[in-house]
Amino acid sequence: MSASDDPRRVHFQSPEYLVDRLDAIADLYDTDRTDLLVEAIREYIDETADSETFQKLVATKYYDDQLEFETVKQLVGAETAQRLRLLKADLEDEPLDLAAPDDVDVYDGDAVSIDPAAEK
Repeated sequence: MSASDDPRRVHFQSPEYLVDRLDAIADLYDTDRTDLLVEAIREYIDETADSETFQKLVATKYYDDQLEFETVKQLVGAETAQRLRLLKADLEDEPLDLAAPDDVDVYDGDAVSIDPAAEK
């Protein structure tokens, strides 16, 4: 058991009917309330972390400097967090000042202009 796996006491209030149902399920499975709560929390976190919506929210907040890298790592895992860190570094870099090539006609002929007002 690593240090991060050491149990931590958590106290919260819940509606009585939920606790009663949880206790009934625990009795049915011959386990205790804590084991069921820990498993439910683990499943919720796994489902949430895999959600595309959640990952987009984490990325947005990280890019906007609202989340630290270590928090991102806890939320989406080390591999995804590292990918976000690399993308953020790319976004923060100055764009390369490259001139257009002289020897290539990117339009291959006459340029065509489009009037956006005519599209409506």
